[in-house]
Amino acid sequence: MTSFPEKPKNFFALERDLNEEWYRKYSTSKALAIDTETMGLVHGRDRLCLIQICDESDNVICIKIAKGQTESPYIKDLLENNAIEKVFHFARFDVAALSSGLNISVQNIFCTKIASKIARTYTPRHGLKDLVMDLVGIELDKKSQCSDWGRVDELTDCQLAYAGNDVRFLLSAKNRLKKMLAREERLELANRCFKCIPVLADLDRLKFNQIFEH
Repeated sequence: MTSFPEKPKNFFALERDLNEEWYRKYSTSKALAIDTETMGLVHGRDRLCLIQICDESDNVICIKIAKGQTESPYIKDLLENNAIEKVFHFARFDVAALSSGLNISVQNIFCTKIASKIARTYTPRHGLKDLVMDLVGIELDKKSQCSDWGRVDELTDCQLAYAGNDVRFLLSAKNRLKKMLAREERLELANRCFKCIPVLADLDRLKFNQIFEH
């Protein structure tokens, strides 16, 4: 198991976009963990409120997205950079939220939920809390999961800590999953699934359901 300090190495909350300093730092990363918080689960109705990013050195940034905001140039450039692997848990939702909210087309995606379902066939538990506990040995506190993320100017320390923890352990989980997928000769299959995520996200945004059914 990987040992993590109680708090991240660095933690900052920014308004609307990354600043130039953190954009430059994150641009040198090989992989970044990404998560989003929204007002709900319906794209187009429920707006994007928060974007969380963590790098390999445990530097966590939470970017507050204002109501009516339609662009974040630094975040867009970072997430569309194909040289950086973007790691999500249930990427399908976050990719759709980023596209709907900020017109971002995320490139080079790894989804720990898809990887878990392909690699961890010994369990039906593929939620982030169970995954992180099993692979990283950290118990996540999910008490702030259902809360009002739209009050971006008044987010509590508990909300921000929760949001930060949702990305802090993803890269370690991803590394464990990659080893498992390679061991079970399923890594190529997982990579092919990841390439489908932008299409599935677009279908979700356009409200198409069961498009592959008879």
